[in-house]
Amino acid sequence: MSPRKVKPVSYWPLLLILLLITAVSLVIALKEPSLSRAINAAATTFMAGFFIVFSGFKLLDLRGFQEGYAQYDLLAKRFRPYGLLYPFLELGLGLGYLAGRELPALYAFTFLLMSFSSLGVIQALREKKRLSCSCLGTLLQVPLTTVTLTEDLIMALMGLIMFLR
Repeated sequence: MSPRKVKPVSYWPLLLILLLITAVSLVIALKEPSLSRAINAAATTFMAGFFIVFSGFKLLDLRGFQEGYAQYDLLAKRFRPYGLLYPFLELGLGLGYLAGRELPALYAFTFLLMSFSSLGVIQALREKKRLSCSCLGTLLQVPLTTVTLTEDLIMALMGLIMFLR
């Protein structure tokens, strides 16, 4: 019996999704009359696109997402319905950013949600758990790595910056 070949992990789907969201954000920002408004438009469009697209992947297999997320999220481990609720929280955030209103509560909630989400990722990474990241639901499999942590922390930071400005 020959050993199984390990399939190499490809971050290409994740990178492509982020590149497309970024491209849309930049195109929308180009319509703005000033640099500060363009930066704001790019940031809010990116946040909207990120949360809507990523929630959509989770919603394709909500139960599968719930199971995977409970492997590392601190709240989803203890309160399983949170894994079902989380994609809808992301969708709500995305729609909130898409509305284009200055909403400090939206920015604060983004910061809190993404910061809290990163805590479970940090714990799983410290324990060297080999888990799949549930960020793209069950459709696209990527491992839970520092890429996941970076993604969560960047979104938290963006929410904080928007809240503080």
